[in-house]
Amino acid sequence: MQDYAPNLAFKEGKVMTVSPADAQLIQLWVHGRSRHTRRYYQADAQRFLTFVNKPLAQVTLADVQDFADSLEMGNLAPSSCGRTISSVKSLLAFGSQIGVLPINVGAPLKAPTAKNTLAERILSEVEVQRLISLEPNVRNQVMLKLLYTAGLRVSELCSLRWRDLQARNENEGQANIYGKGGKTRVVLLPASIWSEIMSLRGASGFNDPVFQSRKGGHLHPSQVMRIVRAAAQRAGIDANVSPHWLRHAHASHALDRGAPIHLVQSTLGHTSIATTGKYLHARPQDSSARYLEV
Repeated sequence: MQDYAPNLAFKEGKVMTVSPADAQLIQLWVHGRSRHTRRYYQADAQRFLTFVNKPLAQVTLADVQDFADSLEMGNLAPSSCGRTISSVKSLLAFGSQIGVLPINVGAPLKAPTAKNTLAERILSEVEVQRLISLEPNVRNQVMLKLLYTAGLRVSELCSLRWRDLQARNENEGQANIYGKGGKTRVVLLPASIWSEIMSLRGASGFNDPVFQSRKGGHLHPSQVMRIVRAAAQRAGIDANVSPHWLRHAHASHALDRGAPIHLVQSTLGHTSIATTGKYLHARPQDSSARYLEV
């Protein structure tokens, strides 16, 4: 998706005029965010502006509440509904903060709490190994291994260049990952995956992508999605598996095997230890249910 158009919003074929002030506000709001975040924020803003059909400065709390009700009555998944409402609240709060909007009319609205479905998106170790081992394409198999072993986000995988990889000794290496929020972290790569990555380099230059598209540029996340989905189907996994599921699996399996939670937090690039801790709650090691008899 292109960045927010200066004078138009699109939704289901409907076109509406957006004031220059609103277009500029949205550009300021998404500035500095990742491409992935910008794409979702811009789509949410487009949806909201099309629904209210008025300048943001004229939007009322009732408009925001009506929009929220329309989302809940529609076909959006609860998680998407919550994210969209949170995006709109963020936009209105930002506009009020910088003085473009008179007041933050979205402040009183509470975003719905979505059901925590993390446990449903954690593959078992057997499933991960089957997904990887049944991939016939060597490059794609290395890609799947790296997503899992390093716990990478798909955007981090796609943006990797050979200059981001450095040898640590004869057998191991490290990857410098430019991640979410513009933060850089270093992930150590064990000998097994390091040698396989290096075998892909060939004559690639220092600045070339590690995983290239057919045209020679970086792979697009949608291409990685198709590779992961095909691998999951090949492995007989009956779920809409995405690349992020391998990141979830990394966190859960590392904790299950005794990795310190702070180490998992550092490897995944989580800002808060609470985020990493969600994996402990998703796959607990014990339960009081075990102490009952029926």
